[in-house]
Amino acid sequence: MTSVVFLWKPEISKLHYDLVYTNTRNREQFSMEVEPILPGKETSTASASAANLCYKTHGMELDGLDYMYLQYARVWIPDSEEVWKSAELIKDYKPGDKVLQLRLEEGKELEYCLDPKTKELPPLRNPDILVGENDLTALSYLHEPAVLHNLKVRFIDSKLIYTYCGIVLVAINPYEQLPIYGEDIINAYSGQNMGDMDPHIFAVAEEAYKQMARDERNQSIIVSGESGAGKTVSAKYAMRYFATVSGSASEANVEEKVLASNPIMESIGNAKTTRNDNSSRFGKYIEIGFDKRYRIIGANMRTYLLEKSRVVFQAEEERNYHIFYQLCASAALPEFKSLRLGNANSFYYTKQGGSPVIDGVDDAKEMVNTRQACTLLGISDTYQMGIFRILAGILHLGNVEFASRDSDSCTIPPKHEPLTIFCDLMGVDYEEMSHWLCHRKLATATETYIKPISKLHAINARDALAKHIYANLFNWIVDHVNKALHATVKQHSFIGVLDIYGFETFEINSFEQFCINYANEKLQQQFNMHVFKLEQEEYMKEEIPWTLIDFYDNQPCINLIEAKMGILDLLDEECKMPKGSDDTWAQKLYNTHLNKCALFEKPRMSNKAFIIKHFADKVEYQCEGFLEKNKDTVYEEQIKVLKSSKFKLLPELFKDEEKILSPTSATSSGRVPLSRTAVKPAKARPGQASKEHKKTVGHQFRNSLHLLMETLNATTPHYVRCIKPNDFKFPFTFDEKRAVQQLRACGVLETIRISAAGFPSRWTYQEFFSRYRVLMKQRDVLSDRKQTCKNVLEKLILDKDKYQFGKTKIFFRAGQVAYLEKIRADKLRAACIRIQKTIRGWLMRKKFVRMRKAAITIQRYVRGYQARCYAMFLRRTRAAITIQKFQRMYVVRKRYQHMRDATIALQALLRGYMVRLKYQMMLREHKCIIIQKNVRGWLARVHYRRTLKAIVYLQCCYRRMMAKRELKKLKIEARSVERYKKLHIGLENKIMQLQRKIDEQNKEYKSLLEKLGNLEITYSTETEKLRSDVERLRMSEEEAKNATNRVISLQEEIAKLRKELQQTQSEKKTIEERADKYKHETEQLVSELKEQNTLLKTEKEELNRRIHDQAKEITETMEKKLVEETKQLELDLNDERLRYQNLLNEFSRLEERYDDLKDEMNLMVSIPKPGHKRTDSTHSSNESEYTFSSEITEADDLPLRMEQEPSEKKAPLDMSLFLKLQKRVTELEQEKQSLQDELDRKEEQALRAKAKEEERPPIRGAELEYESLKRQELESENKKLKNELNELQKALTETRAPEVTAPGAPAYRVLLDQLTSVSEELEVRKEEVLILRSQLVSQKEAIQPKNTMTDATILLEDVQKMKDKGEIAQAYIGLKETNRQSPQDYHMLNEDGELWLVYEGLKQANRLLESQLQSQRKSHENELESLRGEIQSLKEENNRQQQLLAQNLQLPPEARIEASLQHEITRLTNENLDLMEQLEKQDKTVRKLKKQLKVLTKRIGELEEGQMENISPGQIIDEPIRPVNIPRKEKDFQGMLEYKKEDEQKLVKNLILELKPRGVAVNLIPGLPAYILFMCVRHADYLNDDQKVRSLLTSTINGIKKVLKKRGEDFETVSFWLSNTCRFLHCLKQYSGEEGFMKHNTPRQNEHCLTNFDLAEYRQVLSDLAIQIYQQLVRVLENILQPMIVSGMLEHETIQGVSGVKPTGLRKRTSSIADEGTYTLDSIIRQLNSFHSVMCQHGMDPELIKQVVKQMFYIIGAVTLNNLLLRKDMCSWSKGMQIRYNVSQLEEWLRDKNLMNSGAKETLEPLIQAAQLLQVKKKTDEDAEAICSMCNALTTAQIVKVLNLYTPVNEFEERVLVSFIRTIQMRLRDRKDSPQLLMDAKHIFPVTFPFNPSSLALETIQIPASLGLGFISRV
Repeated sequence: MTSVVFLWKPEISKLHYDLVYTNTRNREQFSMEVEPILPGKETSTASASAANLCYKTHGMELDGLDYMYLQYARVWIPDSEEVWKSAELIKDYKPGDKVLQLRLEEGKELEYCLDPKTKELPPLRNPDILVGENDLTALSYLHEPAVLHNLKVRFIDSKLIYTYCGIVLVAINPYEQLPIYGEDIINAYSGQNMGDMDPHIFAVAEEAYKQMARDERNQSIIVSGESGAGKTVSAKYAMRYFATVSGSASEANVEEKVLASNPIMESIGNAKTTRNDNSSRFGKYIEIGFDKRYRIIGANMRTYLLEKSRVVFQAEEERNYHIFYQLCASAALPEFKSLRLGNANSFYYTKQGGSPVIDGVDDAKEMVNTRQACTLLGISDTYQMGIFRILAGILHLGNVEFASRDSDSCTIPPKHEPLTIFCDLMGVDYEEMSHWLCHRKLATATETYIKPISKLHAINARDALAKHIYANLFNWIVDHVNKALHATVKQHSFIGVLDIYGFETFEINSFEQFCINYANEKLQQQFNMHVFKLEQEEYMKEEIPWTLIDFYDNQPCINLIEAKMGILDLLDEECKMPKGSDDTWAQKLYNTHLNKCALFEKPRMSNKAFIIKHFADKVEYQCEGFLEKNKDTVYEEQIKVLKSSKFKLLPELFKDEEKILSPTSATSSGRVPLSRTAVKPAKARPGQASKEHKKTVGHQFRNSLHLLMETLNATTPHYVRCIKPNDFKFPFTFDEKRAVQQLRACGVLETIRISAAGFPSRWTYQEFFSRYRVLMKQRDVLSDRKQTCKNVLEKLILDKDKYQFGKTKIFFRAGQVAYLEKIRADKLRAACIRIQKTIRGWLMRKKFVRMRKAAITIQRYVRGYQARCYAMFLRRTRAAITIQKFQRMYVVRKRYQHMRDATIALQALLRGYMVRLKYQMMLREHKCIIIQKNVRGWLARVHYRRTLKAIVYLQCCYRRMMAKRELKKLKIEARSVERYKKLHIGLENKIMQLQRKIDEQNKEYKSLLEKLGNLEITYSTETEKLRSDVERLRMSEEEAKNATNRVISLQEEIAKLRKELQQTQSEKKTIEERADKYKHETEQLVSELKEQNTLLKTEKEELNRRIHDQAKEITETMEKKLVEETKQLELDLNDERLRYQNLLNEFSRLEERYDDLKDEMNLMVSIPKPGHKRTDSTHSSNESEYTFSSEITEADDLPLRMEQEPSEKKAPLDMSLFLKLQKRVTELEQEKQSLQDELDRKEEQALRAKAKEEERPPIRGAELEYESLKRQELESENKKLKNELNELQKALTETRAPEVTAPGAPAYRVLLDQLTSVSEELEVRKEEVLILRSQLVSQKEAIQPKNTMTDATILLEDVQKMKDKGEIAQAYIGLKETNRQSPQDYHMLNEDGELWLVYEGLKQANRLLESQLQSQRKSHENELESLRGEIQSLKEENNRQQQLLAQNLQLPPEARIEASLQHEITRLTNENLDLMEQLEKQDKTVRKLKKQLKVLTKRIGELEEGQMENISPGQIIDEPIRPVNIPRKEKDFQGMLEYKKEDEQKLVKNLILELKPRGVAVNLIPGLPAYILFMCVRHADYLNDDQKVRSLLTSTINGIKKVLKKRGEDFETVSFWLSNTCRFLHCLKQYSGEEGFMKHNTPRQNEHCLTNFDLAEYRQVLSDLAIQIYQQLVRVLENILQPMIVSGMLEHETIQGVSGVKPTGLRKRTSSIADEGTYTLDSIIRQLNSFHSVMCQHGMDPELIKQVVKQMFYIIGAVTLNNLLLRKDMCSWSKGMQIRYNVSQLEEWLRDKNLMNSGAKETLEPLIQAAQLLQVKKKTDEDAEAICSMCNALTTAQIVKVLNLYTPVNEFEERVLVSFIRTIQMRLRDRKDSPQLLMDAKHIFPVTFPFNPSSLALETIQIPASLGLGFISRV
């Protein structure tokens, strides 16, 4: 089965494709491909030999593993740069070889020389499959290089900073913010076993929390490491985890307070060192207290070993404590002027290090944070200024200088400014302080002396005083922080978090480093003992014989320090000596321990230092300063001066020194231990204070350290070792040298060594069988797994000492698992080769058969082809002979034809030549004849021309004579040319006109040409006329020949006309030239215009095309935007629905909490009795929760609910809600004013009526009482309105959450609905009260006799005064009801004229109704006007939109789209707000009008019937009127159920509270309780009994709530009532009478609709209840499915053998093998089937079932994916196949249930893509592109996390390269998705309840007797 898996993997088949069949070659080729040689750094043989010495210390025993040093085995060799370097054996190692032939990863070969003495072989490298494990103890070869390499691979390649090392969590500082500490991660780790999830600080915290609750034992988390390794951050995250999972929201701020103490503690306890800019110079132990329910109730902080010497001395490049520099940076503040501070370089205590500024740190801002933190923790401003005064005084004290008077005395200069400032700040006397700074008091048995001190001693005393003041101030601040964190409730248990410095070694190590390393020696001893204890317990539990493991015990080193005559004792002894010094103490150390203790050494070149061999490394300590720091001498006289200070805070610092209870109170850190559970200090004896005060620092620290160890030993410890990967704070950069130093120092390697000394590898029998089943034969497999494993191991490992069999596990020595893995890999490799060989043989045989078949086919075709070719050859031969025959015949015939043609051609040429000669001769003769002809003709023509010329001359002479005669005639004719001149002048004017027109109108050129043509035609016609006139004149001339006297004048005129004609001709010529020129220019201009027009047309077309394209693009963009906006609106709708449902969920939770608190209060108030049990007191509160009444409404109750809700989250008031509520308040005020005016008017009317009553007898008592009743009603209504106004104002001031009060928010809509319901309820109640009271009064007054006419007149006056139609209707109803008396009173009414009065009143009422109709018509016209105005405004809006569109078209496309979208959003928002207001008003108006219409219709109908019956008074007397009652036809059943009011509780009890789904309800019609309840509601509606309807609905809702609260964890109960609640809701909709819900009803069902009540508000309440039930159902589903998901979807092997079990470490994971109690995929599917069958059985709506299934699948997918992202062992190729198979089974389930369209499959898409990501190739850029396109449902963080976690389960799989992951990140950098790593498994999709009408007829429903509803009767 396993071998089949390899065939499915494309990488494997590709990997082995080129294997050959030779065994040797096989192995070489396989090894080269599976384990490629990586490039590395070159190492010489000499360096390897030199580094061999380094290996002796850290190497492990490799006896018995010599057989593993074969060719291709990989080993680790020492390296000076990389510490350890990997190499590969070139040839096998044989015992006795002195040299190993190795090849480095970069390809270089070298010879590695073995140590000739020890002959230790280099450590073997673990198989690649084991590299990157979560637990270092899971490695087969446990040694230093394996640990270092595993940490490096996890840190660099997988970006994993946490790794287990047995019981230790190794945390490497990434120097980068990682998204692995969110609340979703906390929820994922909560409740999980420590080995089931990837290593994390949360896993350690969860383990501590779980053990505290399970074992009832206090816990400790010990966080250690170098400065800058991340200890404080780890401790902070551990505390955050406790605060989150403790489940106490009210106490969660304890963690905030502890974190708020960080700025204070960092400012006074942290400083800059050479290794860290924010180094903690003290240790702290924080105890987080828990109550009996394991909720955080408080915290307590203890500090250790404050580095006081830093106050007075700093090394180079270091700083004093941060608080001093913060004070100096804030010296310019007004409140700090009195401190007289300056720059940090002006004070001796802050300038010694020469580095007063830290890069990137603003000390002034840090000072602000420090002061804010002090305020948060309750340190007042007065105390803060006191603290700053003391700190400033310390700075000024450091500037005090001393002048030597002689060698033994010194003095302070008079009026020394620093000392003066110090005394002023401290409030002490200058003279006293200056005196005791230079003197000391010596007390003997008899006398007391005052002795001066030298300058050196004075300086030391000054520094000691400064250190003492600072230590006491530090202690005081810690006490105040503890007071702020102190819990008032009794502490049941605690979890301590120890944040303490790790092992330290510097170039110069002093007393502080000695104490720190001493503390680490004690912690390491405790750690070693705990590890050894756990190992021993494990062996004893498994009943394995064990011997004492030889591990490093540092007790000798501890004895060297703290034992009798140890270093601390000698130091204390030297401090007691009068003339003790560091030199004499060093000599005592040499004399006592040198050469006597192996751990103590003396440096060669120094007599003032000593060396101690600690567990981590050798450390050289300088003796200088040890005595002074140990003494910590402070003169009592100086302390007394400070105690006498007038400054109140200063004596308070030294007040507790006299009340010392333990040595820890006067330690170097000045800590006072607080009471703890485990250890209590002894009481102090009188007189002990002064003695204790003199104890040395070393003695005090030793006592406090012993106290700490007692506390830790009394708890269960958990270890976190923080590693600093590099000294430069580069993110994800690993320095091997620094890491190895810290690993050796923190005890991780010691844990490895202890584990390796025993049996480090441990497997359960089932896991071993599953992993190494491939090594067993079928006959070896037995039913007993334990015996099977024993038999196999005895065959595989011959040395029985290499393993042991326990009760449940198999224990292996180091290296045995690697050996088994090698055998397994060889077996799999051989199986793979055999499979490949078989497949390749099968492929070759298949190929051969295919080739043979192809060859036969080819031969057949070839032979056929050859036969066809031969036949073709024969045909061609025969054809060739035929062709040759015809060819030869053709050639002979052609030759004959050629000869014949040649002969004929010769004959033709010869004959032609003869004919041409004859032709030439004939041609010459013909030409001669022609020449003669032409010559003769020429001579004849010459003679003819001469004759003709003479004749012509004669003719000319004659014609000249005739011309002269003609001239005379012309002169006569010239006289008639005047007319022609006038015409010519007119023509010139016209031409000039034309010219001007041409100049003015270029566009009329063509018309001008036409006119010009017309003018020419006119000119020709005129010329013809002139000619005719000339002819006429000629005739007149002939007639007037006698008038010769006129000839002369005519001749003169002709001369003038000739001149004018010439001028006209010249002008005409000029005009024609101009016209031609203009024509040419015009044509040129026209051509240019045409060209421009063409260009413009092209540009226009281009612009049109671009506009069209842009419009198309804009249209497409807008469509896309519309689709996106639609989707966004849908998402917003879902978000809004989800927010609303979450609010309902929160409301129900708060409601339950309120009920619980109420019960607790009742229990606290009541006297507890023995055996008294808590009763369910939620019934009464639930009953009144949804009760709607006129006295107490939801609007009245709303502020109370708001007060009950938690008010931790307050936000600014939402302005839109404020404006709307303000508008509503204004409306209420206006209504109030109108009511007040009406009230005043009624009061005036009442006064007038009272005056009239005094004048006449009391007749109108009924009307006056009616008015007074109405006035009272108005007054009560006014009071209610005032109350509502006050409540609204209160709600406005108290409600601050914008997400709750935003327009459109659920709470906002609820508020408006409640306001609407209040107004409507008031209106209805007002009408009903007025009607009832008027009826009573009218009936009372109708009995007394009245004056008919007077009453009629009065009533008419009253009716005219009534302006409201509601008042008229009420008055009319009152009159009608007055007339409805008993039959025996009718004659009395008739006698008094009451009927006539009624008739007149009705007529007047009709007239008033007509006037009302007229007013309605006017209002209709006004509405028309308003609509016209709206149309006009819409037109304006349209114009504005067009203008905006035109403006947008001028903008760029991007700005255009943005502007249009912005405008559209603004418009839609405004419209939405307006529509919401209009909708509210319209809803209110519609409901009011509906009610009025119903009442008026009913009353008018009764009135008309009464009028028809009351035609005459006589008929009234004879036929008395009876009450109108329309009889109904009797039917068997009308779909209603009747019950008595007192049976309501019984109905609820039998139908809801005591109905069990598994019992009676199984055999019922689905939804039967809902149908029964609705039919009861129908009957109450039929009776018009609103109180009964309200009571029944309220009781039903409260009953459902009660049964769900009682049995809310039962899925069947919740599903049953969800189904019935939805059915009840659908019934209310279906029979509401609204058209939208009546489409699918039958006519009979429409008759069953409700007639009197509108239950829309109760539908909303039922909808909210259904939402709450649905959310409860989801929670029940989640609780049932949660334990199954991880086991069934991830851990269980659905396909057996696909995924192998990898070796695990000390923390075993949950087994993936299906045991009896393990959930499988079948368990999940069975549970899904159960859920589905129950929901179907209960008749739940199909759409609702789909939503439930979608939610279930989302939970399955989210939980599975979240666990996959947090479990490295699950991210493998085979696990991806398992997940895909499991998902396919779930999809098959969906198909079987016809739920594929429910959206459930889409919720699994992230899980499917994650499984695909595990299976796809992950090498090339094409693979990266495919992954990016495929994983669209996963976020970038999830994709990268899966790739980082991908772990091969077998050797054949390849790891994901870091470069490939970087490529994925680069491709996904532009993707905008959530940075959250995990999915929200608690997310609930918003639920909807689509309307689902029932086809069931109500009249056919039968009530079974089993329900016990016999008191209900069918109507």
